[in-house]
Amino acid sequence: MLRYLTAGESHGKALTAVLEGMPAGVSVTEEDINLELARRQKGYGRGARMTVIETDTVEVTSGIRWGETLGSPISMTIRNKDWEKWEKRMSVKPQDRDNSQRMIKPRPGHADLVGVLKFDRTDAQDILDRASARETAARVAVGAVARKLLEPFGIRVFSYVREIGSVCAKNIPTDAKEIMERTEASPVRCPDPAARRP
Repeated sequence: MLRYLTAGESHGKALTAVLEGMPAGVSVTEEDINLELARRQKGYGRGARMTVIETDTVEVTSGIRWGETLGSPISMTIRNKDWEKWEKRMSVKPQDRDNSQRMIKPRPGHADLVGVLKFDRTDAQDILDRASARETAARVAVGAVARKLLEPFGIRVFSYVREIGSVCAKNIPTDAKEIMERTEASPVRCPDPAARRP
């Protein structure tokens, strides 16, 4: 059974993922993981953080040797490139506390209010920095390793956008390779060119 854990904040030093349960001998490189991290940053609607700051690369710190899994837990780190701007605000040191920097207004439509209430916090920054789309980078790294486990069996994992509101993709090929190629070429990740509306 595969099990993973992620840690880290959106504006913290780094994101960390630990994956356990991978058998020994699976071929995986940092380049394999970085390829999936680069795919995460594509697509329509990406902001400046996604396209400029988050040019993510992974550092595997355990569990892989010479391009093969060891059977032990795999730990991966993705450093946040704008950490220097947040170093004091997200510091672990008590002497760096600055209550004037607290975020006291939860953002509508986000996890801020629920998290503040659940964890009894007075600063929504504690919540929004964890409940962030940025955290998905660690999950993508885990998924990249899991894909390598499936690869020798000829199993390919892919997805695409089929329908948003009244716009529905109708011309979807039956060949998986063609679906993947069309999806990768689409800014909205839709394999039907007629349904793409950027």
